[in-house]
Amino acid sequence: MSGALLHTVFDVAAWLAAGAAVYWLSRQGLRFPAQSFALPYVAALMFGAGLGAYLFGSANLWLSGESGIARSVEGALAGGIAAVELYKWSTGIGVRTGARFALPLALGIAIGRLGCYFAGLDDFTYGTPTALPWGHDFGDGILRHPVQLYESAAMGVFALLYVLAVLNRNAYAITNGLYLVLLFYGAQRFLWEFLKPYATLIGSLTLFHLLSLSILLYAAIMLATAPKARPLHERAVA
Repeated sequence: MSGALLHTVFDVAAWLAAGAAVYWLSRQGLRFPAQSFALPYVAALMFGAGLGAYLFGSANLWLSGESGIARSVEGALAGGIAAVELYKWSTGIGVRTGARFALPLALGIAIGRLGCYFAGLDDFTYGTPTALPWGHDFGDGILRHPVQLYESAAMGVFALLYVLAVLNRNAYAITNGLYLVLLFYGAQRFLWEFLKPYATLIGSLTLFHLLSLSILLYAAIMLATAPKARPLHERAVA
């Protein structure tokens, strides 16, 4: 099976896992803000995510001296956040609406990154050369950091911790789940970017370093200004 086809298979698996996560959460006695399932909200989210994915993915490709069109999951996150916040501002929605997306997001990234790994060199998500014993040859005879697996493992750990938080009815983690996953994602992604062969923009920082810092800042502000979470019992509003 070709790398491109394997990538597609894992992309589909990531979407299915995200959908399963949404269903599982709905069976846990939690009630999330209804606005996040409204059609205009979803449309804004999908449009922003799609635009951000291709804009930042392609920009990083061109900055690194490569041609073509590319997608970026971090670009999708940034675009989706911007689009939803603009939509909420324009429609006067004051409640925080992203809590239901924490687990689907973590699972989707964890599985989707496996597709990036199996796609090989064409995906341009591999790491820099390494002499470490787990270095992987993506087809050019050079052992490289399998950064896709690093990110997949990191997000898998977050997903597991979040599931445990839900089962233990941890009000803070459930209510602020989106911002926690964004904070965690931005931090681990910032670290892995030092192991990627991308062009730098400011000192040793790449486009995705700066995007990671932006996501980190957004998540930190939202967590710092979050209302106090109420204890959860049989049912909870997140």
